[in-house]
Amino acid sequence: MQAKYPLKIQAIRSKNQQARLYVYFPLPLAAAIGLKAGEEVQWELLDRGELHLVREQVPAMLAAQRATKPGQDSTAPNRQAANEPHRSGASESHSESKS
Repeated sequence: MQAKYPLKIQAIRSKNQQARLYVYFPLPLAAAIGLKAGEEVQWELLDRGELHLVREQVPAMLAAQRATKPGQDSTAPNRQAANEPHRSGASESHSESKS
């Protein structure tokens, strides 16, 4: 799923100074990646048609699992415990020992 947010580059002109160009970050996109005001980021120039925004320090994820939908039983067992790390691509075997 790719979301697109078209925008125009804005110029701020102050008296006796060169124009400064500003790019605004759309709020839905910032919320999706957890970007906060005051974070330090940098641009990475790939070519004349593509820039990447790079975050040197990515904050930890706040939610470990999805919230339940209205009407779902919140006491039902989850597929994965909140404190258990997600292992993508790893095969896991589960065995129980009875003593």
